[in-house]
Amino acid sequence: MTHTRQQGVALITALLVVAIATVAAVSMATRQQLDIRRTASLLHSEQAWAYVLGAESWARVILMRDKQDGNIDTLSEDWATRPPVSVVEGGTIQGRILDMQGRFNVNSLVVNGEPDKDNIDRYKRLLRLLDLDEALVDPLVDWIDANIDVRFPDGAEDEAYLLLPVPYRAANRPLVDISELRLVQGYEPEVLAKLQPFVSALPEPTAININTASAEVLSILAENMSLADGEALVEARGEEGYTKVDSLSQQPALNGKQQFNPGTLSVETKWFLLVSEANIGQGRARLASLIQRGDQAARVVRRQREFAELVVAPVKEETTTGSAATN
Repeated sequence: MTHTRQQGVALITALLVVAIATVAAVSMATRQQLDIRRTASLLHSEQAWAYVLGAESWARVILMRDKQDGNIDTLSEDWATRPPVSVVEGGTIQGRILDMQGRFNVNSLVVNGEPDKDNIDRYKRLLRLLDLDEALVDPLVDWIDANIDVRFPDGAEDEAYLLLPVPYRAANRPLVDISELRLVQGYEPEVLAKLQPFVSALPEPTAININTASAEVLSILAENMSLADGEALVEARGEEGYTKVDSLSQQPALNGKQQFNPGTLSVETKWFLLVSEANIGQGRARLASLIQRGDQAARVVRRQREFAELVVAPVKEETTTGSAATN
């Protein structure tokens, strides 16, 4: 009896030891798998980041190559062509270059510290075209200008923002990014949804490139223009674009219209935005790079790891080999 009992205790002890060893082994294996997945995710993320930085270098080369070919920028050039999604080792990479001077630069509302009447009038026309209240121009001018004087009649300075549940002050400087509009009085999400595809926020006042601007932007160049007039200007420029600003004023769509200030228009661009995304295994990297192109070099002025989806429509292209992205 005693011997049987001892055998039972030994068996239970052995089973207990095996159970503990099994639990320990499973725990170690699980932890090892988690460490492997965590390491792989980090490696994939770093690899994806390296790819989007490579896309940035590619964009700078393409833009400088285009600069050497001439001083007229149109949507038919290589830089403006949306490349297909490219297959790379372990995943895919996609991206495109956007002309930021084909949009209305909201920082042009204030030039040399003073509100610019021509650009304010254009912005009001854009607001009306998009069925938005033109009174939105006043709080934006107040946000950008350096003074603390409230613009009549609908401006907003510190006193408007300090009364909010989460108070803050007016920036009183140019916008750093177009997403900053959400902080300006009156710029609700539904306003931004309509506005963002047609505006930019560049570090300096800029001219509008009439060869890359949309019909909506072209239709705000002069008073009493309609969207149909803007579409006519887009059709008239064709793939080759206008060779000079004076060519635009000769178009029938501008007959009888109040003329614009040609000094605020251009046929070339020096501000571009590269939007790229790489998906490698479990890692993803997204990058928006603001590039300033000069006569001698194209330099990256600002990088954002995440960016507003409304700035650019998602890239949806058929997958191809990696060589397409580098040609």
